[in-house]
Formats: sequence, structure tokens, C-alpha cells
Amino acid sequence: MLRKYRIPKTILWVINLLLIFLLIFTLYRLVTFLAFRPKNISFGNAFPAFWMGLRYDLRWISFVLLPIVLFSLTPRLSPFYSSRNKKWWTWYLAIVTFIIFFFFAAGFGSFSYNKTPLDAGAMNFAEDFKISWRMISQTYPLFWMLLGLIVAVLFFRWMYHRSHWQVINRTEGLGIPYRRKHFVIAALVLLFFSWGNFSWPPLSRNDCFQFNNSFKSYLSLNPLQNFFATLRLRKPDFNERKARDAYPVMAEWMQFNDRNSFTFRREIGPRSSSLESKPNIVLVQCESYSMYKSSMSGNPLNATPYFDSLSRQGIFFERCFTPHFSTARALFAILSGIPDAQLFKFSSRNPEAVKQHTIIDNFADYSKHYFLGGDPEFGNFQGVLNNINDLQVHAGKRPGTPDVNVWGISDKALFLEANEVFRKQAKPFFAYIQTSGNHRPFDKTMASTDTDFIRVSVETETLKKYGFESVDEFNAFRYFDYCVQQFLAAAQKESYFSNTIFVFVGDHGVAGNAEAIYPPVWTEQRLTDEHVPLLFYAPQLLTAQRRKEVVSQIDVLPTIAGMLHQSYVNTTLGRDLLDPVKKYNFAFITNTADVVGMVSDDFYYTRNINSSEEQLTPMHTGASRFSKMQQDSAKKKLSEFTGAFFETAKYLIMKNEKE
Repeated sequence: MLRKYRIPKTILWVINLLLIFLLIFTLYRLVTFLAFRPKNISFGNAFPAFWMGLRYDLRWISFVLLPIVLFSLTPRLSPFYSSRNKKWWTWYLAIVTFIIFFFFAAGFGSFSYNKTPLDAGAMNFAEDFKISWRMISQTYPLFWMLLGLIVAVLFFRWMYHRSHWQVINRTEGLGIPYRRKHFVIAALVLLFFSWGNFSWPPLSRNDCFQFNNSFKSYLSLNPLQNFFATLRLRKPDFNERKARDAYPVMAEWMQFNDRNSFTFRREIGPRSSSLESKPNIVLVQCESYSMYKSSMSGNPLNATPYFDSLSRQGIFFERCFTPHFSTARALFAILSGIPDAQLFKFSSRNPEAVKQHTIIDNFADYSKHYFLGGDPEFGNFQGVLNNINDLQVHAGKRPGTPDVNVWGISDKALFLEANEVFRKQAKPFFAYIQTSGNHRPFDKTMASTDTDFIRVSVETETLKKYGFESVDEFNAFRYFDYCVQQFLAAAQKESYFSNTIFVFVGDHGVAGNAEAIYPPVWTEQRLTDEHVPLLFYAPQLLTAQRRKEVVSQIDVLPTIAGMLHQSYVNTTLGRDLLDPVKKYNFAFITNTADVVGMVSDDFYYTRNINSSEEQLTPMHTGASRFSKMQQDSAKKKLSEFTGAFFETAKYLIMKNEKE
């Protein structure tokens, strides 16, 4: 049919290439749909997302093919002008195909790990390329993955060659003349596809949020569109006017006496129950410490029996939530008291945000220490730590202690090193220990000398039922429990132990199947990403309690400060969880899926900041029996507070400067 209209070879080839690329993009979206679709979405329900996805795909395919058409406006640059031109253009297509496949692989991995499409947040790890590359290479069969990618690209290059040859065969001897108008028309068609709309403005990322359904929206986006559209969103974003307008709401929830002054700075005196013994503080940020995987949740695999025993002897909060899913964001949130609400770039890597006031500087007469098994430059941990005055950093390579993986020495070695430092202290100390062992590569978390730790085997079906992806992950989780036991066994032999408060908090959780442990909201709404244990352990100083209210990771430092018999200055959003007049149990959550939300004792409220899609999900069966009026009232309050908290957090990230 196309030969009938005597269309030039180059245009015929471009049409063939468009169909090949369209097949590649559509297959990727179909595989993504089949692999990750929610139970309540059928192909028919998702068809509008496929249709919109076609528009996004045509845009990117046009970007790829437009150079061929434009260069061919000059005949001697056409892929059919010479063998050399054919070679160059097929190599161009092969390189582009490699890039597309790379983004597709990364996009599939992002959907698998985060249930969201690839976005510019991936640049956070590219900024630590060396460490990220070592982690990936130690975790995955990278050689075979790259080999498979190269083979696939070479196969498609062969297809482009074959398509080129077929066009020549179909048009041989027809004497089709060169006419510039065909190329102009083809360029205009591709430019129209690139525009993506019949009117102003052009197709944008935000158009996909018309579905008011996160999965459909993200299914329609291809990884290229989402990644490059979110690159500009890595710049700090805050609006002081919105933060000021939100202040009365924040002041009510935060229980501020003054609801008009627009200040978060308050000087807080010691509580009547504070400790006058100047206790030492050891704050442990526990890597990937998911509550639902632990023994404290009732998980029958009993991966953390020792920590479970500690939780019965201390003040244990069983419903603590982190504001985000990231180790760097956790460090920022704990030290500053602000959720890292900048969606696509770690605030620890933002030069304008990294200087933060921290409550730790109020710990007068305390020596201050930080321990990490590896390199504190990862995620720019060092930049955040620089906010702590007179901090002694114990990190990096240790003579005589070999690294076990990319993250440095084992957690056991790290804990025992810290104990050696603590036992030599002549005055009270504050210490921040950041573990890293419970992380990929799971099979390389312990030193070869840890022969007393016994790995166990569990059937794959049982592991997956209770939230673990592999036996290596299960044993890495168990190994952390072993390391804590070794640490406290050593500490109990030292004089500092009796006057020390040990605080353990997870830096974030991990997505997985929590249905055997918690109500469906944990799994369906990904609360497993943020639900972590929080324990204050000091058997000779604190009375054991098991607390069931919802609390946040940003509350850790104010609660520690409240235990000490001294005044402190709090300039942000964390609260003293043991303050007897505290009201409103909540935890703010945000993530790179453009969703913000608030967890309360009864509900989890979420809002997509692009589409304004809202959802209120009961946290327990009792809440599901609330009347419609009660649920509507809760939704209204949580919606108002979520918006206020989000705008305030973004503002404070940029304005909570170290004095």
C-alpha cells in the first residue's frame, strides 16, 4: 500500500522502526501490568492507562526517529545513501535501544522494589555511584544481566539491519524520486506525536493523574517520561505563604500556646520525671528494621527473640513510623526533627538544606560520638553530622578490622568498637550508632569469625508468607539481633551501663507481605515501608511500658531530651512522647510516589499531590465500624493537617538553619 504512493525508502524505514519501538514500549507496559497490577484492576479497567501510555510512548519514539528524518532532508545523510550511512544509523539506533532497555530495566526494578515507576530520585544513588555500583555488583549477577542486555541490543540492531534490507527489496527498481515534502510531512507528524496533545499545553507528566488512581497513573508513564519530567523537581520547593497560612492548624496539633506568631522555636524545661543522673545516651539507627518482620510484631518466624526480650524491659512503641523510605532521609529526620519532604532529592545532599539546628547541641557537658561501619560520605551523612558541635566521628577503614561488604565492617564489630570507646569515657556521652548490616547484599553481612552465629533454613513458601524474600534476608535480620545481644552483653560488664539509656529505632521498613501479621492496610498501602520498632531501654532508669499509640521517628530526640534534667530548644516538629500533656497521636509520611499522608491511631489518610486523589483506610477492624459521619470527620481533619504538615516541613527544611 505504501509503495503505491511512492514513499521514499527512508520514510518507509522510519515507519517500520516506529512499529518496532512501539512494540517494545507496549510489551514493557504489558509486562508491568501483569507483574504488579492490584487485585481490583482488570485489563479493561486499565485500558485508558494503556491508551494514554501510547501517547507518552509515541512522544519518546518520535524523539528517537526525528533525527533520521531531519538529517535525511539532506540526501547524502540518508541511511540509504551509502553503506557507511546505514552502519552509522543502525549503530545510533542500537545505542538508543541500549538506553531505552536500561531505563526499562531500572523502571521494572523500581516497580518491583517500590511499586512506583523510575523517577529522578534514582539520582540520589547515582551521586554515590561508586558505593551504589559496588552494592549492586555484590548483590546481583551483574555480569549476566549486562550480557543479556547487550545480546538483546545486538539482536535489535540485527532487526534494524533486516528492516533496512527489506525496504530496499520492496522498493528496488521502482525509481522513487527524492521529494523534500515527504520528509517535511514526516517531521511534522513526529513533532505532533512529540507534542502529544491536540491543543496547548503539550502532554505532560501531570496529565496521567487524571485517573485518580495511582497504579493507572504510573502504568501509563514510561520510565523515560517519569525520570526526565521529575528531574526539575529535585530543586528545593517551599512556599512561605502557604506555611504561614497553615500555622494555626499546626499550632493546634502541636499544642503551641501561641497560635499566631509563626515560630516553631520553643525552650522546654525539664519534666518532673526527668533524670538528674546525667545518663549517657546511645542512639542506634537500625538499618531496614521492619516491625512486621520482627518478633515484637508476633511474627512466628521469631527472627529477633533477643530484641523482643529487651522490648519487654523498656519503653517500647510498637507503632512508630518513619516519614520516608531511605537511610539518608532517616538520619536527616532524626537529627533535625523534620520529615525530609523534598520528594526527589535527599535534603542531606542539598547544600541549601543541609545546615540544620539539632537538639543534640543542647546536651551540655556531653561528649558526642558517631559510629558507622563504612563511608559517611554516602548520602552525604557527613554533611548532616557537621551540624553537631564537637562530634567525634568513628567511620571508614579500620586497621585490623576487614570490611565484610560495601557497607564496611560488620555490625558486631561496630558495636564492640563503640563499647571500647564508651568504657573509656570520663564524662557523660551521647553516641549515635548507625548500623548497615541488614541490607543487600544479605549474604555478606557478617565476618567469617562469627562462628557462633548459626544460620537456619526456612522453606521459601513460609518465608514469603511472613514477609521475607529469601533465606539470606531472614538470616541477615537474625544476625542483627545477634549483634545487639553481643553489644549489650559487653556493655553490661562496664560501669557506664547502669546509667545509660539505649535507644533503638529503625531507619525505615521494607515492603513485603505483612498480611499474616497486620491488617491489609499495611501491605496494600505500603505502611510496611515506614513501620519500625522504637525502644528506650535502661532497665535501671526506666519503668517498662508497651505503648500502642502512633508516633514518629522525628519524635526521638525530643523524647531523649525530655528524659534529661536540663532545658533544651526545639525548633521543629518532633514532640516529647513521654510528656504527660501530649495529645494527638500521628505520624506524617511522604514518599517519591507523589503521595503524602498521615497515620493516626484509627486511620491512614493519603493524598496524591498531583491528582488530589484521597483515601482513608482503617488501621484496625474497630475503625472500619465507625459511622460514615465519624469517618468523614476524621478524613476532613487528617486532610487539613496533612496539607499543613507538608507545607510546613518543606518550609522548615530550608529555614531551620543552625544558629
